Amino acid sequence: MPNTVIQPYLFFGGRCEEALDFYRTALGAQVEIFLRHKDSPESPPPGMLQPDFENKIMHTTFRIGGSTLMASDGCQEGSKFSGFSLSLTVPTEAEVDRVFAALADDGEVQMPLTKTFWSSRFGMLTDRFSISWMINVAAESS
Repeated sequence: MPNTVIQPYLFFGGRCEEALDFYRTALGAQVEIFLRHKDSPESPPPGMLQPDFENKIMHTTFRIGGSTLMASDGCQEGSKFSGFSLSLTVPTEAEVDRVFAALADDGEVQMPLTKTFWSSRFGMLTDRFSISWMINVAAESS
């Protein structure tokens, strides 16, 4: 499977635009594609979209550092994220402290930042959108 790429696709159940704004501030996310349901060249099948979801995000692509993520509001309110974490590696302890604090704002810390055998700073949290994060400092090169 040469040239195969796996990219996370996140469904925010009506809060995608709010999440994008949050990740722009917290992580410097850069939005590359932004399409609302009402802008689609094709209408959705009858009953597929929840009422008042025309202005919600049908598809977006955004970059955080060198990684691309995709997201949407989906077709109805509510989302459930479980069984995975996004792992974020940053170059310095100062940056890991800043990013961890930003993502933890209105979220829940599972493991505060601490020294581990693989990183000088590692921590785990769930942000305000229920996305689980594992954050650490890049290992020093020998």
